[in-house]
Parts: sequence; C-alpha cells; structure tokens
Amino acid sequence: MTRSNAREIACHLVYEVNFGYLTAGEALQALLDETYYPSLQSETDIYAEKPTGKQLEYLNSVVLGVQAEQETLDGYISKFAVGWHLDRISKVARAIMLVCMYECLHVEDAPVSAAINEAVELTRKYEDEDVVSFVNGILGAFAREVCPQ
Repeated sequence: MTRSNAREIACHLVYEVNFGYLTAGEALQALLDETYYPSLQSETDIYAEKPTGKQLEYLNSVVLGVQAEQETLDGYISKFAVGWHLDRISKVARAIMLVCMYECLHVEDAPVSAAINEAVELTRKYEDEDVVSFVNGILGAFAREVCPQ
C-alpha cells in the first residue's frame, strides 16, 4: 500500500470519526476487521490492499492524532478560512484538511509540500474546483504561517 492510499484512507476514517459518530479507536478497529476491505474493494481501488507495517502505523498515528488535536486543527481551518464558519465547509474537504494539517505538524517523513499537494488532489477527486481552490488557499496560508520549512 502506498502512502497516498493510506492518506486517502485516513481521510475516510477522519470523516467517519467526525461525522459518523465513531471514536478514532472504533474506526481503526473496523479497519482491521477482515470483512472491511473486501466490502469496499468494489467501490475504490485504495482498498485493494490492507495496510500493514508503516502504513498501519501511519493510519493509527494520524487518525488518533487528529481526534486528539481536533480543536487546534479546527482553529487553524477557522483562522485561514476567512469569512467562513466551519459548518459551511464541506465535511469531506474539512476531513482532508484535518489530515493534511496534522501530517504537516507531526509526521516527520512527510514533506509539507507533498502533504498539501496530495490533499489538493484528494479534494479534486471528491469536490468541485471551487472547493479545490478554497482548500488550496487555506492549506497554503497554513503552511506559510504555521509550518516554516
């Protein structure tokens, strides 16, 4: 499994945690269930391979980390989404930004530019171009102010 696939799965899990009323632990436990991947394989190829090793460590770190730092990360989104309340932001876009911001702050082997680029591409996969530009702007401002390289 690639890091890109793990990022996308992390976004799915963060979405579930934030908007599906699961805890991060419950979402990660479902990830390990033997029926989880076969049931989703027909929907998207990112579930073709079950995460192991480094990718599973990454998923645990990010999903639990986002839940632990939700308030801080939402604060960054609010700060850089000038004129927008969190409730107006797409839930998918918000989950993608949460994962990206957490990764920029806490995943040492993930360059900020790579995390942002992949977040923008993931947003493009699920949202229209207006949302892609919005997410790119927020993450760019976040990187410039919070994640000096």
